Amino acid sequence: MSYNVGDLVAEFLSAIGVTTVFGIVSVHNIPMLDGIGRRNTIRFVMARGEAGAAHMADGYARTNNSLGVVFSSTGPGAANAVPGLVEAGFAASPVLHITGQTGTKFIGRGMGTAHEVPDQIGMLKSVGKAAYQILNAPQALGILTQAAIAALTPPRGPVSIEIPIDVQRTPIERPAALDSLELILPGPLAPSAAALDALAAHVRQAKRPILWLGAGAKQAAIPARALLDMGFGMVTSWAGRGTIEEDHPRNLGGLNGNGVPAVQEFYATADLMLVCASRLRGHETAEFSVKLPANRVQIDIDPTAEGRTYPCTMFVNGDITLVLAGLAERLKGWAPEPGYPEAFAAMKQKARAAFAASLGPYETFPAQLRAALPRDTVWARDITINHSTWGNRLFDLFTPHDSVYPIGAAIGAGLPLGIGAAVGAPGRRTVIMTGDGGFFLTLSELWTAVQDNVDITILVMNDNGYGVIKHIQNALYGGRNFFADLMGPDLEKLAALAGIPFWRIDRAEAFGSTVAAASKAKGPSLVEVDMTAIGVFPPYAPYDKKRE
Repeated sequence: MSYNVGDLVAEFLSAIGVTTVFGIVSVHNIPMLDGIGRRNTIRFVMARGEAGAAHMADGYARTNNSLGVVFSSTGPGAANAVPGLVEAGFAASPVLHITGQTGTKFIGRGMGTAHEVPDQIGMLKSVGKAAYQILNAPQALGILTQAAIAALTPPRGPVSIEIPIDVQRTPIERPAALDSLELILPGPLAPSAAALDALAAHVRQAKRPILWLGAGAKQAAIPARALLDMGFGMVTSWAGRGTIEEDHPRNLGGLNGNGVPAVQEFYATADLMLVCASRLRGHETAEFSVKLPANRVQIDIDPTAEGRTYPCTMFVNGDITLVLAGLAERLKGWAPEPGYPEAFAAMKQKARAAFAASLGPYETFPAQLRAALPRDTVWARDITINHSTWGNRLFDLFTPHDSVYPIGAAIGAGLPLGIGAAVGAPGRRTVIMTGDGGFFLTLSELWTAVQDNVDITILVMNDNGYGVIKHIQNALYGGRNFFADLMGPDLEKLAALAGIPFWRIDRAEAFGSTVAAASKAKGPSLVEVDMTAIGVFPPYAPYDKKRE
């Protein structure tokens, strides 16, 4: 059998260490997937939709800390992958999206060939970090290499490659370069000694400093811990959780201030916040209304990040690990004011207790679940009331690759993200918490998990509607809950149809033990939490009070 560009794509992925890809077979990607199937060195996870496949590749990239790869169909299929690419962009996930295209002689001519859409490459450029076309066979290996490097180079992100079907079928000589192929990534951006000296001099003046770590600081655990050991307090963005274990007495984790008065009051007493690789996103700062310490130093590998949301008193451009390591070395002998570490730890306990008490009948849920699950459990979520409250703030995480959720705040991504995360974390259980609305949006991907026997526990927090929307409607629209009630399938019957075990929880005190039992099953399991039986979830900030 002759060797073609489709074979090259398959062999290229194996050569750079890819062992798993996600996607859907289509008329415009068969040569590439045929190459993968014949070689049998790469696991192909068959998603039920391109959006699900792209989310799976993203979830895989997050827990596996490696390149996630998704294959889509052309035109409408590539467009279906867009939500997953957008979310991967929010998460700075290294996702490589490979799609087909109509034959080269038809591209852009509006002749109505199968799956043709105007300017597919323009669409893909608009939703990712970059997008490339392979329009002739000799370009293929070079462009594939360039695209993979772009996805993996910080700041990471989704990159698409479009390969017309006639190019995929083109016979070529197998490139000898595949035998020694290696992706050469740019080295980390080192800060200058002068910048580090100035940073250290500035930080030395502080007596009550707080370290804020974003998702881009996940590789900086060692120097971040050195600063924490010196006496810094610490908080993270929701996407940056777990860089330091969250049961550390001075790590607030995701309890970073929005709707937490004790934390905001403490911010007012701090004299420095060191913001590391975080956008200080509006979603978690109540549209930038949370008052952070006025003296803010921002560290980021992206020079355009300076002052993007909150202004800063100093900006250092460089690799976060190198900057924090250089700072920690220069801060030897520094100490905070006496009593500050103890005061921070006490504030953490007060803030956690107050926030838990605000959850009504769900107050004990995070503690129950944390006690019931192993420390290495992967914690995946959809956008639900339970996620936005205790799931993102009170359920402790212990490593930076255990937390997966839709950073862009779109519902429906939780199930496929969790499936991909579980595939990327073999040997560990993944628990996926979703609401009924989000679960129904990508329900078909349940059969992806069943077919691949993925080790997941799906936790459906069922309030028979869009609970967050109702909170907004109650706070701002006179309690008119238009279009917020959902009819869904009987979940026990759904589990039986899928051939997976099922549990239902209708008492708050049974929450942790039931999820623990479900998580001992091999493969997928489904747990329904009947929120109508347990009680109404209290509105959370900013929907916990009427507004004019």
